[in-house]
Amino acid sequence: MDDEPLARNLLTEYVRKVPYLQLADTCSSPMTAIEVLRNKPIDLLFLDIQMPELTGITLLKVLQKKPLVILTTAYSEYALEGYELDVVDYLLKPITFDRFLKSVEKASQRLAQLQPAVPVIIQSPPKENPVIENQPYHQPFVFVKDGTKMVKIRWNDILYVEGLKDYVAIHTRQQKIVSLQRLKQLEAQLPSERFIRIHHSYIVALDAIDVIHKERVQIGTVFIPISDTYRKAFKEFVDRNQIQPD
Repeated sequence: MDDEPLARNLLTEYVRKVPYLQLADTCSSPMTAIEVLRNKPIDLLFLDIQMPELTGITLLKVLQKKPLVILTTAYSEYALEGYELDVVDYLLKPITFDRFLKSVEKASQRLAQLQPAVPVIIQSPPKENPVIENQPYHQPFVFVKDGTKMVKIRWNDILYVEGLKDYVAIHTRQQKIVSLQRLKQLEAQLPSERFIRIHHSYIVALDAIDVIHKERVQIGTVFIPISDTYRKAFKEFVDRNQIQPD
């Protein structure tokens, strides 16, 4: 939803380029959008922030049943408030197609997480991870700041952690928690025998990995890329934990 015709036309064009997206409607005002959301099953909403009548942030706060939301705006100062409202992504105008596609992929992964997990047909890496010498003792949980509250997160519940510039999104078995800290800071707190960084923006829980593909790992129905920087260390882990041929 966007009150600017050019912006709506551009997003409409981008949506039509992506085979698995289907355009349900376009709206020029928040009140029209509310009516559409009441009457149509909407999975993903592209929402402008600066609009007449209601801002996009205000609209998000008043909606009782929210679809996944990607914010679109020319102003970067709303990023924190957007992430606190659990938006999928934050697109700054002018929006390029490759940046649009990256956001859509994030939304696709989030939608997949809401669906029942498909059976895994290959063996996961063993849960008995190798003990690293001189590994410091780690308590089985950590407290992280989520908005104005502190949330206790157990290592066993973490699936993966996603870096979002100055924030991290901690994806657990129960929820997603966004915290104001850099990924490197959280990485220092995570026990290295249980978590491994496989990308500039991702740390994964070793026990949560279901399938290892050539260029990515699969956790449930979520696919996370393996970057060249971290490929060697991850390969060494895989080599230590695979069944060797006779």
